[in-house]
Amino acid sequence: MKRALRFTLNGKPVAISTDDDRTLLWLLRTDLALTGTKYGCGEGSCGACTVLVDGRAAHACTLALKKVHGREVMTIEGLAGDGRDGRLHPLQQAFIDHGALQCGYCTPGMLLRAYSFLRENPKPSRAAIVAHMDRNLCRCGAHQRIVEAIEAAAQQMGRTS
Repeated sequence: MKRALRFTLNGKPVAISTDDDRTLLWLLRTDLALTGTKYGCGEGSCGACTVLVDGRAAHACTLALKKVHGREVMTIEGLAGDGRDGRLHPLQQAFIDHGALQCGYCTPGMLLRAYSFLRENPKPSRAAIVAHMDRNLCRCGAHQRIVEAIEAAAQQMGRTS
């Protein structure tokens, strides 16, 4: 059913009339040209499409638009702008510093899942990071560097909080 939907996207209000069963992923990529959110498996298994909804990681490829009505959504495009005046977020910088990306396809989803996790667990153990990040796949095999980057970002964020 087509209806008017309103939500906040990267800190800005969005109002759109569309099929409310359409997924958030395709609205972001095709209608709003926010292509940082990637299409991976289309089933919510790989994590390439991870965004934040009310601060929690969600798979945009399976999330119907009607479920974001009235909520706050953040994509990778909003991470640096999260009160940082356009500077890279400590997670983004840590991914660069630790070589935690190769092809970069999984990186937006990894960053947002890690961001959500660190907001709730500012001093996580390595085992907790590994367990939490298990829902996001990296086909390049950068998992060790990703975990190291998240550990480094947690330390950095702890010093600046």
